[in-house]
Amino acid sequence: MHVNISDLCFEYPGTKEQTVADFSLHIQEGEIISILGESGSGKSTILRLIAGLEQPRKGTIKVGDKVFCGTDGAFLPVEKRGLGMVFQDYALFPHMTVEANVMFGLKRWKRSERKARLEEMLALISMEDYKKRYPYELSGGQQQRIALARALAPKPSLLLLDEPFSNLDAHLQERIRDELRETIKHTGTTTIFVTHDQEDARVLADRVVMVEKGAVQQVGRPCDILKETLTKQRKPVEV
Repeated sequence: MHVNISDLCFEYPGTKEQTVADFSLHIQEGEIISILGESGSGKSTILRLIAGLEQPRKGTIKVGDKVFCGTDGAFLPVEKRGLGMVFQDYALFPHMTVEANVMFGLKRWKRSERKARLEEMLALISMEDYKKRYPYELSGGQQQRIALARALAPKPSLLLLDEPFSNLDAHLQERIRDELRETIKHTGTTTIFVTHDQEDARVLADRVVMVEKGAVQQVGRPCDILKETLTKQRKPVEV
């Protein structure tokens, strides 16, 4: 398994209930996993724990041969985890051009390798002609593509996406979903994304993990999990 998460538990200070309760997940390399749940279900907190932005009370996270956190108290800081992350607001550097944003995580690469990787990533997202532009000169969909290219450029061991379509209108969401899956599959990057949108999960994910109150409720293929969910929602109420 490329990603092994076992018995993850977490609660925010001053709260009595666990935000994440014994969460476990095992992911094959190259797999795209959706963590699906309503607002307040703990899905974004799970992503923050994997990223290293929060430290679990207990549990283990291992990606490849790296132990992110363990039962012995080991904790790898976020900057050493080698992750790619795309946030809801994309978090592009407004004072940097597209090419500077994409190459931001390649500072330790050789100059020739940085330039080659830049061209490769811009070609992958079909934005070769935009490298001298600034984020404010781009549409929401274009900004999302650049954020994805920046996250993928350093060849991360794991890509994390937090509600990747929340800032896009419905028409653009529909078009971008297929593009995003194709781009991720082309790079072979293992990916976890959180969403409350069942259609996001259906189109993008290889498997869906449904969570409620920070605990896993169901895991399976989108066609199976979401079909069962819709059936339950449509079941008539007995009176």
